[in-house]
Amino acid sequence: MDGNRGGGSTPTHDHDHHHDHGHGHHDHEHPRGPRRRLAHLLTPHGHEAADKVDAAMEASREGMRTLWISLAVLGATAALQAVIVALSGSVALLGDTVHNTADALTAVPLGIAFVLGRRAANRRYTYGYGRAEDLAGVLIVAVIAASAAFAAWTAIDRLLHPREVTHLWAVCAAALTGFAGNEWVARLRIRTGRRIGSAALVADGLHARTDGFTSLAVLLGAAGSASGLPAADPVVGLLITLAILLVLKDAAREVYRRLMDCVDPALVDTAERALREVEGVLGVGQLRMRWIGHALRAEADIVVGPHLTVVQAHELALAAEHALIHAIPRMTAATVHTDHTHAHGGDRRPHALPSAAES
Repeated sequence: MDGNRGGGSTPTHDHDHHHDHGHGHHDHEHPRGPRRRLAHLLTPHGHEAADKVDAAMEASREGMRTLWISLAVLGATAALQAVIVALSGSVALLGDTVHNTADALTAVPLGIAFVLGRRAANRRYTYGYGRAEDLAGVLIVAVIAASAAFAAWTAIDRLLHPREVTHLWAVCAAALTGFAGNEWVARLRIRTGRRIGSAALVADGLHARTDGFTSLAVLLGAAGSASGLPAADPVVGLLITLAILLVLKDAAREVYRRLMDCVDPALVDTAERALREVEGVLGVGQLRMRWIGHALRAEADIVVGPHLTVVQAHELALAAEHALIHAIPRMTAATVHTDHTHAHGGDRRPHALPSAAES
């Protein structure tokens, strides 16, 4: 907490602790008695958030399981489609196969990111390696863009140089297989990504969902070829390219927001309410939150009374931190600063958040 701003007696206290929040239990007891409590305050100490740390580790493990399952399902789907492409010469199915292959391979950078995210913080990377997940999201966006370019180039080339599509029944079977595999993987990735707070995994799931619908579009190309319209297949390939570009936009927006430390405003509202409900907190000043991988961190200023002792201000800051971590899912750490009101009752409103109109 940042005290003594303007001559008050509130001490300076800046803590960024992990806590064990199982039914109110903490991994250490606060000493009783003024002397011991003051010694406790002045001695460096920390709370190990066993439940939060374990939850973060389990999130990484769950993410890894999802990625490996996705890689197996989409890899098998793409392999089957590749065989049919070689037999039929369908450019629409080729575009879908390339996209499915790229989607399967995105599991690799995400898997590396989840493994890196488990590494402990050090003196160079003081916040740990959670940002590796966001960098993986950038790579995923690049892969989506590359697959869109390849699909467009292939479709245009086939329009300029028509070729008969054969084995139409196999093309239809491959299209249905692609849809089923992608939709199953999409649901798994999106569900897991939202549960563990991984923007990259959600973006990858949206990518897979679009792949599923583009697989169905291959059926239109096959129907057109069966009806004697050779241009139908490459035209569907161009439509698939358009669908890839749409998912590229959504995925890029998700990753951009995460890189810019964007959070859901509803989380900020929840955090403010939690702080205001702490007994002794007279107001809430600046409140900042950010994602690091799939874990949240927060920094908050709270307004306290001007006559609190050092120990009282410290314990109030701890209570505020506990309230934040309890109220916000996937929040693993919070730093709370205290400010004070004037002795005559004036509220100094430190660093207030901008209003909705200002933002």
